[in-house]
Amino acid sequence: MLDIKFIRENPDEVKKGCRKKQISVDIDKLLDLDKKKRVLFQAVEKIRAKKNKASKEIAKIKGKEKERLISEMKKVDAKNDRLEKDLKQIEKKLNLFMLEIPNLPRIDVKEGKDESENEVIKTVGKKTKFAFSPRDYMVIAEKLDLIDVVRAGKTSGSRFGYLKNEVALLEFAIIQFTFDVLIKEGFIPVVPPVMIKEKSMGAMGYLAHGGEEETYHFAKDGLYLVGTSEQSIGPMFMNEILEEKDLPQRYVSFSTCFRREAGSYGRDTKGILRVHQFDKVEMFVFTKIEDSDKEHEFLLSMEERLTQALKIPYQVVKMCTGDLGNPAARKYDIECWVPSEEKYRETHSTSNCTDFQARRLNIRYRKKDKGIKFVHTLNGTAFAVGRIIIAIIENYQTEEGNIVIPEVLRKYMNNEKKIPFLSHR
Repeated sequence: MLDIKFIRENPDEVKKGCRKKQISVDIDKLLDLDKKKRVLFQAVEKIRAKKNKASKEIAKIKGKEKERLISEMKKVDAKNDRLEKDLKQIEKKLNLFMLEIPNLPRIDVKEGKDESENEVIKTVGKKTKFAFSPRDYMVIAEKLDLIDVVRAGKTSGSRFGYLKNEVALLEFAIIQFTFDVLIKEGFIPVVPPVMIKEKSMGAMGYLAHGGEEETYHFAKDGLYLVGTSEQSIGPMFMNEILEEKDLPQRYVSFSTCFRREAGSYGRDTKGILRVHQFDKVEMFVFTKIEDSDKEHEFLLSMEERLTQALKIPYQVVKMCTGDLGNPAARKYDIECWVPSEEKYRETHSTSNCTDFQARRLNIRYRKKDKGIKFVHTLNGTAFAVGRIIIAIIENYQTEEGNIVIPEVLRKYMNNEKKIPFLSHR
């Protein structure tokens, strides 16, 4: 949510930001509602002051004058009830408009219509080459009994999978490796709830402009399943005031996530690339206003460090305005090389959401000079586990159809070097 004072003072800038994100919001109507709200609020406050004054006078007088004043106050009460009802209706309409406004893109973000206009800003590592024709990850995984989508389909339907045998162990190796690295960097480990209240999900800014269609919503219980790990980390400090000396607060979380993937189709719906349930290790930061851009670059550097440790080729992509998403002011993706497809595929993202989420969640911090400001929030994928497993299988496959385990993960897998290695095979 943007600051209403900022919208009043900079309507053209807000309109421009909405246009860049290709989101239609009637800012003029919003400002008209804001004006009506302020007029009504002032009228209600004036009546309240009059009632307070009259209450003091009534306590001092008797007889007909007291009866007259009480009768007059009843009329004032009726008028006040009408005004307060009108004020609540205006506030409700205004709040709905406010929730439709996206976070405005940072000035350095390129204007563009969609992902086709995103910028590749860095390429790291040589594309993996083999002396043989590389196989698709599912061909290898099914042959080695590592991923079973057929039986998962019988159990749960399409877009689910069983991770089995060594790949089940590989998931936990990835998670432990990631936590080891990030804890040394001062991240606080946390396993958060995967169900959150409607207010929390709405405040995080992922439901507007089609986002609701991607979520699993239990209306009877007033709960959502999280679609990404940061959705349950952001609300941790809702309605709290942090201390400046305690910022930044960095968290690394592990959770299962759930998405409808309503808009995906074709090849991506097979295997485990786009599934309804997946595991994720996520970074989340609460920080001071002046440090959020620096923290954003730090999160990107951590994503790169983790990917480089696996020695997987990748590129860094900076999102244009049309591909930013509702809460983000700036966003980077990391895309790992997939040899069988001969292209890069998204495996990570990191976003600076500035104070957009914090305003909705009412998370603030007390500055040294005693002023109080809204924190800035940022998120970054450490690893989307399923997708990085795909990248490992693709880039570490052998001609014999086995998989070399990345060196950095071997100590978490009994120092084995290749898959398969379990004795029961």
